[in-house]
Formats: sequence, structure tokens, C-alpha cells
Amino acid sequence: MDVKVDSHAGYRGEEAPRRLDLGGRHVEVVEIIDRWLGPDHRYFKLRGDDGAVYLLRHDEAADRWELRMFERAGA
Repeated sequence: MDVKVDSHAGYRGEEAPRRLDLGGRHVEVVEIIDRWLGPDHRYFKLRGDDGAVYLLRHDEAADRWELRMFERAGA
């Protein structure tokens, strides 16, 4: 699922997600739990202000963000 992500470049120039727009519902990023670089994409596992955990994939070449996993809080 494609998702709109507001991000900013950190001190190393890497884009890091700050806010997600999920079909009109906004989720602020409160914690980046993990991040890693795959062969063609950058991945971010994060916790939103709704308590849920999200896994995002960023295609840097196309500047496209995808939601790859979603886990509700307390699930």
C-alpha cells in the first residue's frame, strides 16, 4: 500500500519518516524502532502516536513510500 510520508534528512542525509498520512488519517512517528538498508530500498520499523507499529519501505530512486506491515497496539 502506498502511503504519504512527511520526512526529513538526518545528520547523515538519510530521509527519516516523521508523519504518515493513511488515507486522511495522520499518524505522528514517536519512535523509530529499527532501520535497515535492503538491496534496492530502505526500511523503517516505527511506532506511531496511536501505539501501532508500522513497517515502511522507501524506494529512494522513485521517492515512493510503501506500508509493508501494520500491527495494532495491544494485538
